[in-house]
Amino acid sequence: MRQGAAAQPEKGGEMTNLRDAAMASKAWPFEEARRVLKRYEAGPPDKGHVLFETGYGPSGLPHIGTFGEVARTTMVRRAFELISDIPTRLVCFSDDMDGMRKIPDNVPNPDMLREHLQRPLTAVPDPFGTHESFGHHNNAMLRRFLDTFGFDYEFISATEFYKSGRFDAILLRAAERYDALMEIMLASLREERQQTYSIFLPIHPETGRVLYVPIKEVNAKDGTITFDDEAGREWTLPVTGGNVKLQWKPDFGARWAALDVDFEMYGKDHSTNTPIYDGICEVLGGRAPEHFTYELFLDQNGEKISKSKGNGLTIDEWLTYASTESLSYFMFLKPKTAKRMYFDVIPKAVDEYHQQLRAFPTQDAAAQLANPVWHIHGGKPPESRMVVPFSMLLNLASVAAAEDKSGLWGFIRRYAPEASPETHPDLDQAAEFAVRYFRDFVAPERRFRLPTEQERAAIADLRGRLAAWDGGLDAEALQSLCFAVGREHGFEPLRAWFAALYEVLLGASQGPRFGGFIALYGVEETIALIDRALAGELAAS
Repeated sequence: MRQGAAAQPEKGGEMTNLRDAAMASKAWPFEEARRVLKRYEAGPPDKGHVLFETGYGPSGLPHIGTFGEVARTTMVRRAFELISDIPTRLVCFSDDMDGMRKIPDNVPNPDMLREHLQRPLTAVPDPFGTHESFGHHNNAMLRRFLDTFGFDYEFISATEFYKSGRFDAILLRAAERYDALMEIMLASLREERQQTYSIFLPIHPETGRVLYVPIKEVNAKDGTITFDDEAGREWTLPVTGGNVKLQWKPDFGARWAALDVDFEMYGKDHSTNTPIYDGICEVLGGRAPEHFTYELFLDQNGEKISKSKGNGLTIDEWLTYASTESLSYFMFLKPKTAKRMYFDVIPKAVDEYHQQLRAFPTQDAAAQLANPVWHIHGGKPPESRMVVPFSMLLNLASVAAAEDKSGLWGFIRRYAPEASPETHPDLDQAAEFAVRYFRDFVAPERRFRLPTEQERAAIADLRGRLAAWDGGLDAEALQSLCFAVGREHGFEPLRAWFAALYEVLLGASQGPRFGGFIALYGVEETIALIDRALAGELAAS
């Protein structure tokens, strides 16, 4: 299903009940959707639709933040479409008229770019040699990126927006109301910056560079600006037709006015600029949109994720080890809370996503609308076929030393005879992800240890009971057996007993329900694993 409109129930009564539940839902996309709906209490917008927007700076390739912004905006759009019959659009705007301020580190042929510094990205040759310009290349990467995830959106290039005349009316209004716009901007700038600042950035007619120069005159009647270039020559250019662009903060608000944007979200680092964006939009005759400020992601050390530092996760890294849906699930959770985003969060996100899928059919309408999977799948979540948790697959990959997913399927089929790669594609995909994740992250960090005296006696007791076990592969019964051993050997709290099992037998500080692990790995195989641990072989390895 496309990542646009929410699925609507066919029956009128069911639709009414669901809409009523949505109007009361505390899920954050519905709270945002209701704010957007409140804008049009008196009637639908003159433009005939509600416009959601996301922005993209094409100086680099799309990244995990780009995904998060479009995914979250889509969630609000879906929520809105459930509570309102007003049509919607989602626009992804690429600010590709920005001047190239520095040469990126991750492009081929960097030397060819040097002479093009400060030119708009769509006027810089493509170092990859595949597109009309560097900006066009990165725009194509953005569109391919969004299309891969099935987002329903419209793409707008700032270059086309300026040059085609679509922005001309707002630019002429900016010339007319120049003093009011400058008053907003100058109040936010240091004194030395105020001396040379202008909302307008001319594009040099000869060099094609974006110029940061003082403006000598703004002629509102003619719609022109006059300035001296770096060589001291005076030029007069029309503000229309792509001859001039706006500085980025005025551009933000002006775009809202030009497109009549109703909703846009952005990171906390923009939050102090919100009054500026709103003020610019309103001076230009627009109505400031509803905006949603989300917290930024942190790396495992609690530091802000930075593209230049390369800390944190990339989109490709997440999708190497888990599905897109698990990433959407992570994006849904508490967007106003700073979250650490690194490799260790992936298994938890995968398992929680499938837990929510399994819960969905049993929930009432209110609980379903609060369930992340409603927002991820537009009201029609699929059935989870993950009969084995991802965390369990990781432990299985560990003890089985699996080199590919086929090494796991022998165990999976014994545990769940009805399962196969064909009937359980999500489980098959997860098995492949688990092998990769184990190989790259778990294996290098495994640390087995020898048991203490108390632990050795308890583990030996567990071995004896497993040797006499005739209860088959009943995960719950095996879990009860493990609990009984821990209690009888005086572990308090009981989690200390399970921690010992994980550390001694699996080389990890935490793990799955151990009874489920035995059922998946096999009773005889677990006995053999215990023998190796008690003999010191695992700790020695």
